[in-house]
Amino acid sequence: MFEAMLDGWRNQMLARNLAVVTIRNRLNQVRAFADHCGTFPWEWSAQLADEWFADLRAIRHCSRSTVRGYQVSLRGFCGYVIDPAYGWAGECERRFGSHPIQVINEVNAAAHVAEVESAPSKRAFTRVELQMLFDHADEQVALKRRLGRKGWVAAFRDATMIKVAYGYGLRRNETRMLDAADFGPNPDGAEFGEYGVVYVRHGKAQRGSPPKRRSVLTVWPWTVEVLEQWFTEVRPLFGAEDHPAAWPSERRARVALEVINHRLAGYRDALGLEPGLDFHSLRRSYVTHLIEDGWDPRFVQEQVGHNHASTTSIYTC
Repeated sequence: MFEAMLDGWRNQMLARNLAVVTIRNRLNQVRAFADHCGTFPWEWSAQLADEWFADLRAIRHCSRSTVRGYQVSLRGFCGYVIDPAYGWAGECERRFGSHPIQVINEVNAAAHVAEVESAPSKRAFTRVELQMLFDHADEQVALKRRLGRKGWVAAFRDATMIKVAYGYGLRRNETRMLDAADFGPNPDGAEFGEYGVVYVRHGKAQRGSPPKRRSVLTVWPWTVEVLEQWFTEVRPLFGAEDHPAAWPSERRARVALEVINHRLAGYRDALGLEPGLDFHSLRRSYVTHLIEDGWDPRFVQEQVGHNHASTTSIYTC
């Protein structure tokens, strides 16, 4: 019965055009709650939910946004199974003598009271820190190449990805999903040649919508040099001519998100930088440095794909 409920809820979320990864995460979160309390939906209570969220906060030290996301999943599932249109409550009453209830309500639901809930340690790289990061990445490539290690090609790829993510203010998955064909000339920026604009096709989607597209103009000449060296000298060494990915992997067609995270975290730790500086800090740095250099705030907002100027202002560190 529980699995049938989950299957029905999955179909409802598919009908609402939610992303497959979102649906999978929500199903896993509801299963995690069921495992924690050891009961089925027709036996759940608000007290069991409170105990679980207390465990997530106090024992597992989950962030506020993570806890709220779990509550959204649990509220959505309970809302589905108590909806008379689907008949689950009546069926549970007939079979088990009990019925599911909504366990997340206005009393125990975490409120979203702040525009930004990231940890205070999350910030942009300073220009000095950013140059240290780029130099260290280049040094690792040179070291591995000098020692005759095959890994220098992958290290070169990852160094290029870090620079491109900063050079265009890209999110992690936006960077990962770029294809070689996503770079093109800008008629109003002939000095950038074939790399005057990057077409982002896998931007952050709004709920129930496909990935958001945007075009990001090249603003710094050094990004052209980085891209030209990558596409003409190094990328061909992967032997991935038959695959469109801008950043191919040695074992699969496209580099994984875990590889991106691991590489940047390793470089950051080796330099003794703060743990709060992550891949998304490159995007914060892009916004911050453009604003510091006097670029028009509206242009910066369009470059990073924010719907509201207030969001861009939050990124400005």
